[in-house]
Amino acid sequence: MTSADLSVELDAALAERWRELAARLADIQRRYPDAALASSLAAEDMVLTHAIYDADLELEVFTLDTGRLHAETLGVLDAVRERYGREVTVYRPVAAAVDQHVAAHGAFAFYESVELRKACCQIRKVEPLRRALSGRGAWLTGQRRAQSTTRGELPLEEDDGTFGLYKFNPLAEWSEDDVWSVIRALGIPYNPLHDQGYPSIGCEPCTRAIRPGEDLRAGRWWWESSDSKECGLHAGNRVISTVARGD
Repeated sequence: MTSADLSVELDAALAERWRELAARLADIQRRYPDAALASSLAAEDMVLTHAIYDADLELEVFTLDTGRLHAETLGVLDAVRERYGREVTVYRPVAAAVDQHVAAHGAFAFYESVELRKACCQIRKVEPLRRALSGRGAWLTGQRRAQSTTRGELPLEEDDGTFGLYKFNPLAEWSEDDVWSVIRALGIPYNPLHDQGYPSIGCEPCTRAIRPGEDLRAGRWWWESSDSKECGLHAGNRVISTVARGD
């Protein structure tokens, strides 16, 4: 099934939302031809990947292989290659930095404190992201407002002071049902861990399945408080959330 068939499979509101997404992505490419999607290979990112590839846009799609991802997550790269005939660019951490951190603090130091967890994220995720974004004018994410307290005020586009470029969150207004309705209607490949209770998937040691009624990101760094659950890739979210609450 192609995107043109969405009007048959989806209600009018969601079909219109899909058309708006396609138009937004085309506009992003027009404004920032060097923009790229930072994909965690999660459901939202697969919707964006499909929209980009289906419209034959030249926006690059890349992912960060931290060295501690689930096998199922890495398997999504093969599914993308088979479905679309295109390669997702993979960035990895500097091996020497990983080895030094593990030697100094241990392989599971992230359980000991937020500071050590963020130090691990800095090495395995933030530094590779900086390399991936170097020289670009903008980047895209699959973040949604409904995902967590730190994303409740997420804008569709923003100046990213953390990385010094423009940032787009094209699915900010989408619901969980919106995402999965489109995935099912278009047969978009996705991480099989989503069917095992993992709505949000990161590194294997830092991700668990959620329990009924829990927040969508409750399985990420579950030993921490809900307002600390960002790895540094989206550090600006906490600032926006704090301002919105008046803290």
